[in-house]
Amino acid sequence: MLKKTLLATVLALSAGVADAQNLRIGLREDPDILDPTLARTFVGRIVFSALCDKLFDINERLEIVPQLAESHRWEDNNRTLRLTIRPNLRFHDGEVLDAEAVRYSLNRHLTMQGSFRRAEISVIESIEVVDARTVLIKLREASSPFLSQLTDRAGMIVSPRAAETLGRNFGTRPVCAGPFRFTERVAQDRIVLDRFDGYWNAQNIHVNRVTFLPIPDSTVRLANLQSGALEMVQTIDPDDVPAVRRNNRLRISMSDELGFQSIQFNVANGARAQSPIGQDARVRQAFELSLDRTAINQVVYEGMFTPTAQPFPPASPFHLRDFRPEPRNIERARALLREAGVRTPLQVDLTVPNNPDLRQVGEVIQAMAREAGFDVRLNAMEFASSLQAATRGEFEAYLIAWSGRADPDGNIYTFLNSRAPNNDGRYSNPDVDRLLDAARLESDVAKRRDIYARIMEIAVRQDRARIYLWHRRNIVAHTARLTGFVPVADGLIRIQGIRLN
Repeated sequence: MLKKTLLATVLALSAGVADAQNLRIGLREDPDILDPTLARTFVGRIVFSALCDKLFDINERLEIVPQLAESHRWEDNNRTLRLTIRPNLRFHDGEVLDAEAVRYSLNRHLTMQGSFRRAEISVIESIEVVDARTVLIKLREASSPFLSQLTDRAGMIVSPRAAETLGRNFGTRPVCAGPFRFTERVAQDRIVLDRFDGYWNAQNIHVNRVTFLPIPDSTVRLANLQSGALEMVQTIDPDDVPAVRRNNRLRISMSDELGFQSIQFNVANGARAQSPIGQDARVRQAFELSLDRTAINQVVYEGMFTPTAQPFPPASPFHLRDFRPEPRNIERARALLREAGVRTPLQVDLTVPNNPDLRQVGEVIQAMAREAGFDVRLNAMEFASSLQAATRGEFEAYLIAWSGRADPDGNIYTFLNSRAPNNDGRYSNPDVDRLLDAARLESDVAKRRDIYARIMEIAVRQDRARIYLWHRRNIVAHTARLTGFVPVADGLIRIQGIRLN
């Protein structure tokens, strides 16, 4: 039955037009809303990289480079950012992208109900338009991570006319200023973008159409790549790497990611937080001590990922060398449950995105935790739906990844600050809030790293708000006909420079 389903999927995708002008990319999931203000998913960021240019981007060396902004200068002791916008920029609807459009988009990120960008750029005090190409962004205080925030969705500029016309439905027909314009979306099936002839960097775009196809099963994604039904896949599982390397018609690109895989707990978000694991840090500590990160990594990922206890990957200058995972300790875990006064087996509902590898991770966690006295019930959900459920507090524990940011603030503030939008478990500690804000003010790397070390001791070792599991690898595979792809540690697929020969 599996082979028949696999064959049907391959044949269905093969029916599409395959030529040098049509790039088909297999995604791990279907993205959530295509509105940069409201979006959360990593695969959505991949689509946005073709659809919505940002004020700045990062390159393969993780340096911040201009995109829509031609240049920038800090003034007023790093409290005012002067941006000069490129000349002759246009949105996909033909409207001019000028300083006023930049002001509009940043204010939209700051004020729109449900914005996931607000916490990223909340330090903004005011935005002034000097002339058609010049914007002054005034901050309440100097902010080390601010410029890096503008390299992602907070720096994406949307058409004011389209945003005003469509309102909260903007994500159904997004209008930006990237190399490709929105053509159609069929949920759980495809997102189609066509080349935008008015793109400022058109000479670096060499395909006419990009089609993104969500395919949750890694085996199916790989089969479609091997058959020629896809030219590229966002990721494959580590155990598929040897098969790709043996195929002379395929190529593979691997890099260490900037992010992490983790388990977050619901400690204060609605009725589901009123559980022993939500209300007692000792129970959460017991749960963590029941897990062997290295063994899970070996069983599910061929040992290719890096076990961790923190959100900062080893390559980051902010990595805390001495903050390591605690060894698995079943006896200590059982003792903690006794101290907490809970009856075992203690039921814990674990939400898991409905992908084969993450379901397997959930099953291994289930087996390990059982030995300590936990009865883990797995709740597998489509990924975008699981994010919505988490926002509503409909979870106890949630196996969730983060693709990572070049600046460490992007890996921690939005999850541990009590007011931040990605803090789905509603964790709150005034000391952690104060330290997170202090880290944003500090420019010295060593001092900033020391602040993050103090945050980890409180939020992770004391409060057990989150379990960091491992840092993954970006594993992109594509046809040998595809050239010009430049891998960046953020895992995004940038279409600029890509050719199909």
